[in-house]
Amino acid sequence: MPSISKRGEVVPMSPFRKLIPIADKAKEAGKRVYHLNIGQPDIETPAYALQRVRATDMKVLEYSPAEGLSSYRKKLTEYYRKFHVEISADEVIVTTGASEAIQFAFLACLDQQEEVIVPEPFYANYNGFAQIADVRIRPITCHIEDGFALPDKAAFEKMVTTDTKGIFITNPNNPTGCFYSRESLEELAGLCRKYSLFLFVDEVYREFCYDGQEFFSALNLKGAEEHVIVLDSISKRYSACGARVGSLVTRNKAVLEAVARYAKLRLSPPGLGQILAEATLEMEETYMHEVTAEYARRRDVVYQRLSRMDGVASYRPGGAFYCFAKFPIDSAERFCRWMLEDFDLNGATVMLSPGEGFYATPGLGTDEVRIAYVLHTDALHAAMDCLQAGLEAYPGRLQGAEKVSANAGAR
Repeated sequence: MPSISKRGEVVPMSPFRKLIPIADKAKEAGKRVYHLNIGQPDIETPAYALQRVRATDMKVLEYSPAEGLSSYRKKLTEYYRKFHVEISADEVIVTTGASEAIQFAFLACLDQQEEVIVPEPFYANYNGFAQIADVRIRPITCHIEDGFALPDKAAFEKMVTTDTKGIFITNPNNPTGCFYSRESLEELAGLCRKYSLFLFVDEVYREFCYDGQEFFSALNLKGAEEHVIVLDSISKRYSACGARVGSLVTRNKAVLEAVARYAKLRLSPPGLGQILAEATLEMEETYMHEVTAEYARRRDVVYQRLSRMDGVASYRPGGAFYCFAKFPIDSAERFCRWMLEDFDLNGATVMLSPGEGFYATPGLGTDEVRIAYVLHTDALHAAMDCLQAGLEAYPGRLQGAEKVSANAGAR
């Protein structure tokens, strides 16, 4: 019998999908499962955009250009202008979700075993993308006590080695919801200029900033035009995860040329997805205003409920639709499994993502979970009821844990 590759044996397991078979069994047994484990919004995809796809009159669904439809890329330049970003359509390459954009960025910018510095906890799939590209993630740890704010410039500088090729952040952050200020970005850009590094910024959640905070795109960093590579996606912005349309944006011509070569190898980004994506850019801005306000309400529900749970460390996320929480438990992995297999409150339970998979440093996140507040407020309250009762009943609960409150606003 032939054996699989070493790569295939060690590919990281997604922390927000690994327990899905257990959740499926719970549902088969009659439990209602509140899914707070994955960033799949329950908000409706814009009807206008879906109708544009339905109304498409075509005889053949053919390949689009490898870099994406010209009409969509031109409309994207108008979208970015809302954030005071001036780019040309030639500086945008459409990808199969942000996932492919990240993969292309790693392949185009890093050689084997070179490093990228990433604040942890981070989006867990970065581990997998790095493994596929045979590059290394060098984590710099953030802490729940200060809402996972970025470490200072000196701490980042200590991490730079001769193998370092870039710094990678997500703003606002997944999985922590921390919002990074313009000043923080300018500090990182200064380091990238000093050491000739790339600054990769995943801006998928740029629309979701709360408490009056104004988003500042890395594409506006003066003097860092050749360093900045922005990764983007419509998945969360327009509740269109299945469209699989993202983009890579940079002014660095060499990077664009290298990424375009990879894009040609995979032939084409999704055709129907691009039609939907282009239609979203023709809508009134009312949709995004309403969606952002709804997520702010959901954020407040989760924050307030966590703050009232004994022994739970909580903070107020500044953006995106996630937060991390530290529980008074022996193991987040065991707790999340137990909630699905052995617990219910009036026939319902909750599914969370164990925190360890969002770290690269061994041993961190073992008592933390990521919560995605992607359900409407009534469902969130019901899920928090399940969580609170579960924490009180869990056999592996630790006694004497202190409550921690923090604020994940800008540094």
